[in-house]
Amino acid sequence: MARIDLDLAHAYKANPQQDSDYALLPLKMTFDDGGAYALLGPSGCGKTTMLNVMSGLLTPSQGTVLFDGRDVTHASPQARNIAQVFQFPVIYDTMTVAENLAFPLRNRHWAKDKMDQRVGQIAEMLEMSGQLNQRAAGLSADAKQKISLGRGLVRPDVSAVLFDEPLTVIDPHLKWQLRRKLKQIHHELKLTLIYVTHDQVEALTFADQVVVMTRGRAVQVGSPADLFERPSHTFVGNFIGSPGMNFMHAQVQPDGVHVGAQVLALPASMRLPLGDIKLGVRPEYVALADAQTSGALPMVVSQVQDVGTHFIVTARHNAQVVKARLSANAAQLHAGQTVWLQVLGAHTCFYKNEEIVA
Repeated sequence: MARIDLDLAHAYKANPQQDSDYALLPLKMTFDDGGAYALLGPSGCGKTTMLNVMSGLLTPSQGTVLFDGRDVTHASPQARNIAQVFQFPVIYDTMTVAENLAFPLRNRHWAKDKMDQRVGQIAEMLEMSGQLNQRAAGLSADAKQKISLGRGLVRPDVSAVLFDEPLTVIDPHLKWQLRRKLKQIHHELKLTLIYVTHDQVEALTFADQVVVMTRGRAVQVGSPADLFERPSHTFVGNFIGSPGMNFMHAQVQPDGVHVGAQVLALPASMRLPLGDIKLGVRPEYVALADAQTSGALPMVVSQVQDVGTHFIVTARHNAQVVKARLSANAAQLHAGQTVWLQVLGAHTCFYKNEEIVA
């Protein structure tokens, strides 16, 4: 395993002049030895580019890649001792499951008894022990991708295992099982795992640290709790969560936070810069209130959605829309009704120029 340090930028075109010319804008980032990381963001944000730079499939146009302090910027994937699992299964159909799993070890001339032991260990982790003697050609897409995962994990001496959206072809029900398995394998083998995905559930349930990316920029690195409770950028607040964080345009004046004609009093301990600001609050932290509740605004309900375990209530304060995740006490609400919703509280964040205010 290795600590990976990136200090680089990458553009696919020569002589980049502006941000839009870059696939990866200048960044400095460290992936600690033995950590479980996810690169999360929408399609085209630079996730796979970053992964391929780490693996050696792509040489960055600027900067360096270090493995344990050693410059590997121009080294091949083989020289970096990297294992990479791709979006679609890459296996040898004419081989058995056991032969597929053993292939990386056989190429490194492992002794047969040690190779069999390691293959058996990985197969057991992936719940494939009963399929070791089956030909890979006859297996389902799910099983084939499990072989790809196993081949990436079978070498105990790799610097890191890189996953490029490896569960795309997996049945949704099995995704939960495989994510749990990968988490278990990480805890048991202490490998450095880096996982690319556009699915926030995959990222947040797999990784200890998540790198949220947009337009070639890493906008926040943090634990799932950090990303949910204190998004450092409005993009993170909107991207993480279902529904995402609510944002309301407001103005800070000496007497409090002005949202339209309403004034919300700030706690005495809170200091905010005067002027325009965005108030950010998760739907989970918006609560039904009354006119006397501090931090509440009058809103007109426009939609009530019953999703079984809770209600998603959409309401408007003038032109500004707020979604609230409410329990069964929202069953009596209906479109057109005026309610008071508390939007200012302990979990409310404030943003200026899209960045969080300390």
